[in-house]
Amino acid sequence: MEKVILAYSGGLDTSVILKWLQVEKNLEVVTYTADMGQGDIPDDLEQKAKSFGASKVIIDDLSEEFVKDFVFPMLRCNTLFEGEYLLGTAIARPLIVKKLVEVGLQEGTNIISHGATGKGNDQIRFEIGAHALNKNIHVIAPWREWDMTSRTDLMEYCKKNQIPMPASKAEEPPFSMDENLLHISYEGGVLEDLSSPPPDDMWLNTKSLEEASDHSEEIEIEFCKGDPISINGVNLSSSKILSKLNEYGAKHGIGRVDIVESRATGMKSRGCYETPGGTILIKARRAIESLCLTGETIKTKDSLIPIYASLIYEGLWWSDERLRLQNLINDCSKVVKGTVKVKLFKGNVIHLSKKSENSLYDKDKASFEEEGGFSNEDMKKYIKENILKYTKNF
Repeated sequence: MEKVILAYSGGLDTSVILKWLQVEKNLEVVTYTADMGQGDIPDDLEQKAKSFGASKVIIDDLSEEFVKDFVFPMLRCNTLFEGEYLLGTAIARPLIVKKLVEVGLQEGTNIISHGATGKGNDQIRFEIGAHALNKNIHVIAPWREWDMTSRTDLMEYCKKNQIPMPASKAEEPPFSMDENLLHISYEGGVLEDLSSPPPDDMWLNTKSLEEASDHSEEIEIEFCKGDPISINGVNLSSSKILSKLNEYGAKHGIGRVDIVESRATGMKSRGCYETPGGTILIKARRAIESLCLTGETIKTKDSLIPIYASLIYEGLWWSDERLRLQNLINDCSKVVKGTVKVKLFKGNVIHLSKKSENSLYDKDKASFEEEGGFSNEDMKKYIKENILKYTKNF
């Protein structure tokens, strides 16, 4: 009997898939569960998976690797997809895929399976990523093969095959959710009606502006080579830094977005996201970069944001193009070092001060009160050169 490595959450979909792979495909199933700081992995997940027929259950704590090797490299580019989305789901997929492929090699199989459904982006991300890492990989995507089309069908399958149902429909939220240490996403269900705001009780991580603290809070973040290394002078691991910033952001109502995005397949989709810590980091990083990078470098980096973001969104983290851009971004980030103090209040991240040993800011040159080495003649020369440069074709 051949083995398959199943990306397993313990929910209804992957519980049905676990049984379906055994019954319909005659495969031995090894389940793989990635703990990326979401905090919702059931204590009985291993017991449940084995009761459904899994031959082996693997649960990995990937929180530190996720933040250090995926989230922080992504944020070095100040990455936003279509100007708003911090890619919390998209950036998690390449790590999960990497682990599925690695576990497959350890278990002597090149077959993996996932529960990505319907018209979303995750089928693309899982499968393009898996083939990039192992050209001989074989991916089973049950939602493209079976004749079940709804959660009601899955419930009927559970009854037919005597599978204890992980949750009743009444207990499930009226939308789809995905959570990790960077964010929580919500889509589908009641959110497909663009004329209605999200339900107030949907947001699990961040306080509303009305409920956010009435008292502002100041924090100082230190950066080295473009990554945060401490908060308020206390050095922390990558995952603990993001976790701590999530606490600050959640308390002050920071990081909610409700957008209509362009899926990889071209269709439009509504997504609601909570990314409190990531939102604080983006604001703080841009502040320290303004000191350490030249104007030309900032323009170049900013021009890369939509390209780099699309590569991640479309499942191309492991592509040569993303790696090429990452090398360029990492090189620019080597000089991004220093501290930024920000005020957090009612959804806002407000810069208060910034300093860096690599600062390019010269108060004397910039001051309107001092000539500071840049004369009127210098300005006249600059204007003349640019008039010739930009107007000669008009």
